[in-house]
Amino acid sequence: MVSFLLSIVVLIIGYLVYGVFLEKVLGIDKNKKTPAYELRDDVDYTPLPTWKVFMIQFLNIAGLGPIFGAIAGAMFGPSAFLWIVLGSIFAGATHDYFSGMLSVRHKGLSISEVVGIYLGPKVKHLMRAFTIILLIFVGTVFLVGPAKIIDGLTSESMGVPFWVLLILVYYFLSTLLPIDKLIGKLYPVFGLAMLIMALGLFVVLMTGDFTIPEVTWGNLRNMTSNPTETPIFPVLFVTIACGAISGFHATQSPLMARCMRNESNGRIIFSGTMITEGIVALIWAAAAMVCFGDVGALNSTMAANNNNAAWAANEITLSMLGQVGGILAVLGIIAAPITSGDTAFRSCRLILADVFQLDQKKYIKRFYISLPLFVIAFALTQVDFGIIWRYFAWSNQTLATVVLWTITAYLIFEKKNYVVSLVPAIFMTMVCSTYILIAPEGFSIENTYAYWGGAVITILVIGLFGWYVTKGRLQMA
Repeated sequence: MVSFLLSIVVLIIGYLVYGVFLEKVLGIDKNKKTPAYELRDDVDYTPLPTWKVFMIQFLNIAGLGPIFGAIAGAMFGPSAFLWIVLGSIFAGATHDYFSGMLSVRHKGLSISEVVGIYLGPKVKHLMRAFTIILLIFVGTVFLVGPAKIIDGLTSESMGVPFWVLLILVYYFLSTLLPIDKLIGKLYPVFGLAMLIMALGLFVVLMTGDFTIPEVTWGNLRNMTSNPTETPIFPVLFVTIACGAISGFHATQSPLMARCMRNESNGRIIFSGTMITEGIVALIWAAAAMVCFGDVGALNSTMAANNNNAAWAANEITLSMLGQVGGILAVLGIIAAPITSGDTAFRSCRLILADVFQLDQKKYIKRFYISLPLFVIAFALTQVDFGIIWRYFAWSNQTLATVVLWTITAYLIFEKKNYVVSLVPAIFMTMVCSTYILIAPEGFSIENTYAYWGGAVITILVIGLFGWYVTKGRLQMA
């Protein structure tokens, strides 16, 4: 219990202290006109109140990540608490704040275009394709996930395909309509449901007869059923993504960069939402560790139910919050992924519009860009959910790594303190390279060789980045 409460306190302090430090590293200009005013079109570029931008950004980045990822991460034991706290402050908040503010500084450009400015046109082209694929994966994951949850709640009376089509219709509308027409009106309601859900679980954890495991040296061991197949490094750092650091966040930040009224709002909108998500992930991780008895029981229960995080989330809410609280909590579980899926497709549309320099004021142009995305996503719903999720997890963290290197390049170019992004960039490079070597969806290399391979790849990336910078190839597009 002490470790859990201390983790929440440290996250809040991290926002208040390290968040201010990051803001000073960047150097904000309160008098500079933001893209919301400079390029206002009342479709994507629209000034919105800060509280509303915060809620939209929070729901955009939250999704199933801090719920499903935290439940899966809890299977490792209290080491999940450490990663959520340290990852959220020193990796996630850094990644989210700078990626968001770089978009603000570059007229709300999509992350692939921002990457191209600082890492060159070749990386930009690669990132365009990579980001679009990732966003389609996200949209598909957040299409199938909530459809399965709703289907379970309705006793499978309508079937998953029906709910997939219904959610797809909503996604299509939210992608095409101006941001303040549908997203701007629904998100505050959904956001309230998700926050009440997390608050309800927190109250039950504090008042119920639960023993949340402490972060001690003995408890930092790998508590999964098969530690050899799921080593803490790197699997935990990919499993818990949205509750610590997630490349998906960088794809969402440009949406809010186009709605932000002042640069001074960046800390609460970008860093603040990341820290809030970290707190939500902590609550879900703690709930998962105690709801079924202990971490060992969690692992055996998950194994008996095919590691179905959606089932586990439903069981946790019903058993800990009861029927009434469970209904509200499930609303949050459903709303969270849906409000990330819709903006995933919207982000994809904006990236394609940036790439082809297409004006988005007319509905027909938005329609032509969006239709193929939904056709592809619907086709992917026929693929096994677990496979899509695994590839999404690695792709997500790889994108975060590239964005961290982009931020480092920017800070070097501007002669600012680049260590804040360099250290997490190196760490995440090691995580992603080692994971793809170890993982069954990757190369399935034996752990020891994978660690050596990951180290070699990381050294090569560091060297390539250093060569790129010192040779003077860092340039503004």
